[in-house]
Amino acid sequence: MTLSLAFAAALGVITVLAFLGLPMGLSMISGSILYLLLRGQDMGTAAEQFLNGMYSNYIMLAVPLFILAAEFMNSGTMSERLLKWCDAIVGRFRGGLAQVNVLQSIVFAGMSGSAIADAAGSGKMMQYMMTKDGKYTPSFAAALTAVTAVIGPIIPPSIPMVLYALVADTSIGYLFLGGVVPGLLMAGLVMLQILVIARTRNFPVEPPVPLRRLPRMTWEAFPVLMMPVVLMYGIYGGITTPTEAAAVAAFYALLVSMLVYRAVKARDLYQSLLVSGKTTASIGMLIAGALVFNYVVTIENIPRSLSAMLLAWDLNPVTFLVIVNILLLILGCLLEGTTILLVIVPVLVPTAQALGIDMVHFGVVAVVNIMLGLVTPPYGMLLFIMTRISGAPMKAIVADVMPFLLGLIVALFVFTFVPETVLWLPKLFGYTPTALP
Repeated sequence: MTLSLAFAAALGVITVLAFLGLPMGLSMISGSILYLLLRGQDMGTAAEQFLNGMYSNYIMLAVPLFILAAEFMNSGTMSERLLKWCDAIVGRFRGGLAQVNVLQSIVFAGMSGSAIADAAGSGKMMQYMMTKDGKYTPSFAAALTAVTAVIGPIIPPSIPMVLYALVADTSIGYLFLGGVVPGLLMAGLVMLQILVIARTRNFPVEPPVPLRRLPRMTWEAFPVLMMPVVLMYGIYGGITTPTEAAAVAAFYALLVSMLVYRAVKARDLYQSLLVSGKTTASIGMLIAGALVFNYVVTIENIPRSLSAMLLAWDLNPVTFLVIVNILLLILGCLLEGTTILLVIVPVLVPTAQALGIDMVHFGVVAVVNIMLGLVTPPYGMLLFIMTRISGAPMKAIVADVMPFLLGLIVALFVFTFVPETVLWLPKLFGYTPTALP
């Protein structure tokens, strides 16, 4: 596979601009425009690809709507009530607050679809709860919060899976279902690790919440706990599309925060819209750059050439998936997850299809890889976020993250080599997996 000088120059410009601190989306747009210029093509094609890609994909609307839903939750008291309910359920065990951290991420996952929203929202409260009175070290609390935030987007709804559905032309509904079992298994594994670590480090046992208070706390948290139910029933009951479900999630979060809990004022509403708009603009610019650069990649015929080269190596599906896992884990250390999903994964999809790998299975494996990249040293984004939130040194956080990360990598390879862990639930809802050749 030979690359043209124009494409090599475009890659060079993208790399240099990114290292100089220019946002990745703008870097990709700049490199793509240079490519079109050197090839003598109309540079207005960049704008055309961007507009066609952004405005012809209905599912793209799900991204800002899920972000808005998470912001409405954080601006109200929904996250706080959820944490209190989780504490009542599992807080009574040794290392109970650490178990609460995992449980709240599982429930919060059914509402936001974003690891960053999880860490920046309920993660802040968990950091405070775990470290006050010196119960847990700041580095352990930060590491655990980062790890549990990773699990969130694997359980539906999931913004990364929405983006994968965009580039791989795969059903969002079946992708969401495919992430349920892997996400729950990963959460269970982390909880088992906490049980072991809690005994070796002698973590404290929290005062148990009296059982007589549990019904009242459940009733107070009931509107929060119903949000994932409303979301999933809308999608799988055939009432809403995933995009419409995202709108329902945002409206439901606003309704509960304003009318039920009366915790959102006009100023909070404005702030939520402002933060959501800024986050959406940042992601939108990245998607725009990826759409334009993917057009350049297509002109260069890279996906087909790469697919032909890999098939010529006579790879079997298992070997290919091993290579993909290693590649995505390495790239996760260096690149932002959305960039990998929108630029790297589309190049791998044709080969996966040619090898007969199911696209739902491949999508879940790819998303798990990319999520693990968020906590993989040296450039995992969640590590930087939790360093800022906790004030703990990066070195200490990485040391506490590594046992969890190694366990989750083992789980990743189980999902990779046992497709039924991903496909079992979608098949119950009528999905027909791709048969291996």
